[in-house]
Amino acid sequence: MSATYPKAVPSPSFQSRIGRDARSGFPAVPHRYRLHLTPSCPSCLRIAVTHSLLGLQDVLPMTSLPAVPDASDGGYAALRPLYEASSHLYPGPALAPVLSDGWTGRIVSTHAPDIVQDLTRRFGVCEPRLYPDGAEARIQEVERLCEQGINAAAQRAGRSGADAAERDVALATLLRGLGSLERRLACEDYLLGGRLTAADVELWVTLVQLDTVHRWHLDAAAVYRITDHPHLWSYARRLAALPAFGSHLDLDGIARRHHAQCRGREAAGAAVRIVDWAQYAPARP
Repeated sequence: MSATYPKAVPSPSFQSRIGRDARSGFPAVPHRYRLHLTPSCPSCLRIAVTHSLLGLQDVLPMTSLPAVPDASDGGYAALRPLYEASSHLYPGPALAPVLSDGWTGRIVSTHAPDIVQDLTRRFGVCEPRLYPDGAEARIQEVERLCEQGINAAAQRAGRSGADAAERDVALATLLRGLGSLERRLACEDYLLGGRLTAADVELWVTLVQLDTVHRWHLDAAAVYRITDHPHLWSYARRLAALPAFGSHLDLDGIARRHHAQCRGREAAGAAVRIVDWAQYAPARP
């Protein structure tokens, strides 16, 4: 009763950076760039939350894409012209996220971590300071924990074909990761202390993914052990109540994207709801 997940997405094809001045090739000019995102994708959700926290709606507009790619190759038809303008006869699917350049009609980057950092450092001129001085190593530590200790571990714990021992090892890794975060949040409002940073955006999106996707392929006993981190899930609810976070929740889109990509069977943990995300998500047509 476990999941079969799709093959890993290839490495990003475009990784230019927004620089400080015109010599960079992509200077930080207001109204020049556009984001193309689908909040059903965790990478896009991180960018969308960052974009809202920094108040960049007017400076750098955002186009929303459907939850599930609509092209026959698994990409987005609307993004195909950008990909082909940026790489002649581009052979792969046109995937999100995309940061595009309105002056040249080409793609700047499809690499989510770079996009988040460039939004923050090149356009984020006011609070919150998502990358405070001296905090980058600690933020990277949280990113590794979220990716390996939570996301990857949860996938292994709910993987089709894995034996019970392998799933138990993965679940133990997941619980250790959640436990370390629980201890941090028992005495702090945010992961790095008294202020919200990029580490909190990373963790919040990871918790959304854990509850809305990975939980469906875990048994009930495993999910009850995951819920037994009260400070962590209270923190997730507290952030979801902030418009910059909760306004980007597309629960129906996440479910449709999950069902389109995953061929695994639902397990008993699907019935054990951790967070009522619907109370924070906006009504969608």
